[in-house]
Amino acid sequence: MLNVSSGPGLEQVVLEHSDCIVVGAGVIGLACARALAMAGLQTIVLEAESRIGSGVSSRSSEVIHAGLYYAPDSLKARLCVQGRDLLYGYLGERGLPHRRLGKLIVATEPAQEPALTDLRRRGLANGVERLELLDAEQARRLEPALRCHAAIHSPDTGIVDSHALMLSLSGDLQSHDGSIALGSPMQWAARHNGVWELTTGTDQPYRISCDVLVNAAGLSAQRVAATIEGYPKERIPSLRLARGNYFSLTRAAPFARLIYPLPVDGGMGVHLTLDLGGAARFGPDVEWVDRIDFDVDARRAQLFYPSIRAYWPQLPDGALQPAYAGIRPKLSGPGEPPHDFVIDGPGQHGLPGLIQLFGFESPGLTSSLAVGQRVSQQALSL
Repeated sequence: MLNVSSGPGLEQVVLEHSDCIVVGAGVIGLACARALAMAGLQTIVLEAESRIGSGVSSRSSEVIHAGLYYAPDSLKARLCVQGRDLLYGYLGERGLPHRRLGKLIVATEPAQEPALTDLRRRGLANGVERLELLDAEQARRLEPALRCHAAIHSPDTGIVDSHALMLSLSGDLQSHDGSIALGSPMQWAARHNGVWELTTGTDQPYRISCDVLVNAAGLSAQRVAATIEGYPKERIPSLRLARGNYFSLTRAAPFARLIYPLPVDGGMGVHLTLDLGGAARFGPDVEWVDRIDFDVDARRAQLFYPSIRAYWPQLPDGALQPAYAGIRPKLSGPGEPPHDFVIDGPGQHGLPGLIQLFGFESPGLTSSLAVGQRVSQQALSL
């Protein structure tokens, strides 16, 4: 825990110095903080909310991605493939809930088959192995309720309990003398006398200093970056909010694997995922918004039925009910090419000891341990 002693004014607050401060206690921030602490650096995580992982990390499909979708040699491709292997190893060692279910990515019309072939080719270029191209009959042998013309079988796709993962990462951090300060949004930071000085907190703000500052604030990363004195404002990428609604199924689904359509503009299409209890959910759709709002509009279910019935024609009427919504911190908007992850360190922006992470949407959860390794390596080289 932080040892804080405050005086009557902000300028008189006396606080400890830490080797590293990480802003944001989502899965990316926790993975970074864990790696830093395990490297022997005293690390504190500042989290604006009252609990860890309450933003992007708690509102996803909880899928462990294999690494098919991303441009070859991009950060997303490299960190996803590396992170997938690290994550499966970590989950297995710790006995954390997960399953390597596999998934089928389907072409529901003959005209989609070339795109499916291209997607498989991209996955192979990214180092994803065991991607089998199936015809309709082969796909139905695996999933008899499925309707498609062709499919890719990705056996290394899986699911994970993201909350159990984040609790484990936070436990690792704290067992290596790290700490998490909840309800502590970062308000301001500037570099003075060779260290970063930060103001954090709400009703009683306080200051703390560090050698290395990591911005892993997810949806708030751009806001946090704008409070850092000396960081070039032109380096802060535009934040595009892509909201996705999820609907759960009111009955059992006749599928043993995840079912994905081909990707759509802004996302991966309305796909079927399973939780660790076997319950099915569908989502997300893509809804470009200008504010953060996690309420689910039940009327959007009517947009889901035709999308789902393209690959599961037997979906009954009235079988969908609202579950939850998530918002992705995208760096590209509708009709624009997908943007890569951004890890902006001193080698790029010129400020010592500052590492900024932007655009960590999917496959952020899958990539988290690999991102933590990369950030730790950068911090140790500063």
